[in-house]
Amino acid sequence: MSTFAASNMPPAYPERAAWGTAGSLRAWQQQALELYFRDVPRDFLAVATPGAGKTTFALRLARELLDRRVVQNLTVVCPTEHLKRQWAESAARVGIKIDPEFTNSQGKVGKEFHGVAVTYATVAARPALHRNRTEMRKTLIIMDEVHHAGDGLSWGDAVREAFEPAARRLSLSGTPFRTDINPIPFVEYEEGPDGIRRSRADYTYGYGPALSDGVVRPVMFMAYAGEMRWRTRAGDEIAASLGQPMTQDQNAQAWRAALDPKGDWIRQVIAAADKRLTEIRKGMPDAGAMVIASDHEAARAYAKMIRGITGQGATIVLSDDPNASKKIKQFGDSEDRWLCAVRMVSEGVDIPRLAVGVYATSTATPLFFAQAVGRFVRARKRGETASVFLPSVPTLMGHAAEMETERDHVLDRKQREQDGLDDDALAEANRKNDGADLSEEIPFETMEASATFDRVLFDGGEFGVGGEIGSEEEQDFLGIPGLLEPEQVTALLRQRQAEQVAAQRKRGSDAAAPKETTASEDLRTLRTELNGLVGAWSHRTGKPHGVVHTELRQACGGPAVAQASEADIKRRIDKIREWASRRA
Repeated sequence: MSTFAASNMPPAYPERAAWGTAGSLRAWQQQALELYFRDVPRDFLAVATPGAGKTTFALRLARELLDRRVVQNLTVVCPTEHLKRQWAESAARVGIKIDPEFTNSQGKVGKEFHGVAVTYATVAARPALHRNRTEMRKTLIIMDEVHHAGDGLSWGDAVREAFEPAARRLSLSGTPFRTDINPIPFVEYEEGPDGIRRSRADYTYGYGPALSDGVVRPVMFMAYAGEMRWRTRAGDEIAASLGQPMTQDQNAQAWRAALDPKGDWIRQVIAAADKRLTEIRKGMPDAGAMVIASDHEAARAYAKMIRGITGQGATIVLSDDPNASKKIKQFGDSEDRWLCAVRMVSEGVDIPRLAVGVYATSTATPLFFAQAVGRFVRARKRGETASVFLPSVPTLMGHAAEMETERDHVLDRKQREQDGLDDDALAEANRKNDGADLSEEIPFETMEASATFDRVLFDGGEFGVGGEIGSEEEQDFLGIPGLLEPEQVTALLRQRQAEQVAAQRKRGSDAAAPKETTASEDLRTLRTELNGLVGAWSHRTGKPHGVVHTELRQACGGPAVAQASEADIKRRIDKIREWASRRA
């Protein structure tokens, strides 16, 4: 649990005037600064959702500590080369000169600089060098996305060795911490009643409060299912429907088939995303879109698709491209429609005009998912809405349904009794190759892959009855205006949902003979019924959809709706009807 949340305003402290008025700060940044200078800690962990302004907070704090001569030097540690330059540019705007080109072989820093920006890998390569620099002058260490310091025992040991003598250390995180056995240096842990140790943040500003404050955009998740067929190495042909219950292996293969550039699924989803982008551009003329691809080959293939669909080229950003940072900046400053990237733009990179995303990777960890979605939530003005297109696979649907869940770093793994597999154990396997695909070792050939519209996830609720590509059911949601307040988005989604359910019932009553339904259609019908009941209960109690869904899960057990079985959903339907009858 965090010791301080954005809703708890600490008392003002007498030195507030020293760092100036808070006119240029968001409320949470002001509160975090006041908390810091009230307690004057050596170590401070601030967890704030992507797009909230962690960099601004950190540099305002650094500027004040330098001005007070509490520190004389600054070292910023971040995950990527591009982020070093981004930090240096941001620091320059507040009068702090940071050298982003510093290398271990260089050794010394020019006298004109207040400090350096380095990567975690650079520190791990020569921790003694960085310890020496830290000891020579009173130093503030800023560790951006500090979970990277726990990416391996050797990295953690190196960060601890290098920065143990620091006068002050500020740790930042904008994404859910994962579960593993490596403690993050300079982060405190507390054991809970269940015997599990979890990280303790000094200040937390989650996605929910940021959304309420208008600091970040609301995200509509557009989920697409479809029919997949592939051939295994043994020559067997397998067919499956994405979005239906499958084994983990089958799901991984169907997911990979959907993302295969040889099939039509990804082409159809990119085309739908481009239609959504056109709608959003009516209110945000410079809005951009990004495909997050699994690898370099796929990124190039998707860019070729985009040219075929739109008649315009897409900027391609690859991690091994020496001009990657320049391309990112050029795209951010332009009004071009599309960007294709692998991992480089998944974490920390600030392109505020990105409003549409296509999650075209089978990387499954909650950490990577949050980092990726974080690229689209950076609000510039109230009313902006983001849209992220996803394959309908249980893992991603669960992540999307729990966007507002705050997760601390957990040191002690605990096996799930239900299926014997912890999500974070899956995450651990997924990150062994630094974000590699879970399915990349599975040999097969995609024979066919086509998309269908499944549903929309928003604010913990699900909307839509499904439909073919280009159908009215799909267009109802692709055409939702891009400039709406969150409550307006919810109201419009409810309206579209009600209209589609009414139309579906009318078609059913007009049918001459009863029609057999598939298991997936039955499940979708149950979801629709549950969401209608949740919407009614939300209206009756004033509780958000997501809160009602959470209460139902607590009362009935089982996973999020996106991953729930037919039996799970039936239990929740019975439970919410029971609540309604008691209140009647």
